[in-house]
Formats: sequence, C-alpha cells, structure tokens
Amino acid sequence: MYNVICMIIMGLVSYLPRAIPLAFFNRKIENKFIRSFLYYVPYAVLAAMTFPFILYFIPEMWIAAIGTAVALLLATLKQKLIVVAAVSVLVVFILLIIF
Repeated sequence: MYNVICMIIMGLVSYLPRAIPLAFFNRKIENKFIRSFLYYVPYAVLAAMTFPFILYFIPEMWIAAIGTAVALLLATLKQKLIVVAAVSVLVVFILLIIF
C-alpha cells in the first residue's frame, strides 16, 4: 500500500506543475526562469522522493551507494534510461549475492 501511495504522489507531483499553468495561462510563458522551474521541478521532486528509498531498501547501505554511483556514472555518460536502470540493478544484485 505504501508503494501505491508513493506512486500516486509521484504522478501528481510530475503532472500538476505542468497542468496548472495550462489551466491558468492562455498564452505561452516567456519567462525563462518560470519555464525552467516548471520543467525541472517534477524531476527534482521525484529524485528527492526516490533517493532515500534507494539507500534504505537494501540492508547494506554501501551496496546501495555503489549501485547509485554506477547509475550516476552511466547517466553522466549519457546512456539510455533502461541501460542505467538495468546495469545498476544488476550490480546491486551481484553484490548482494557475493556479500
């Protein structure tokens, strides 16, 4: 039930900042700050909600930190999202089996 509630909240957080301006503004938003704010807020909130879960989901926090580091490295190298997710999960899985 906790995961379902988190998914609903993440969906609302990513949808509302984009839907509210459409409901209240009739013309295109020209201000660069507001446009960038509306673009990046959903990503920042989703990251803030999922990052603690990443670290505390696995019993060994250092394994989770290594998985996160692998994901950040692959994302920095501009790999596709599916590659980043699959490789980081695989690294964590292998480390859990070994240790």
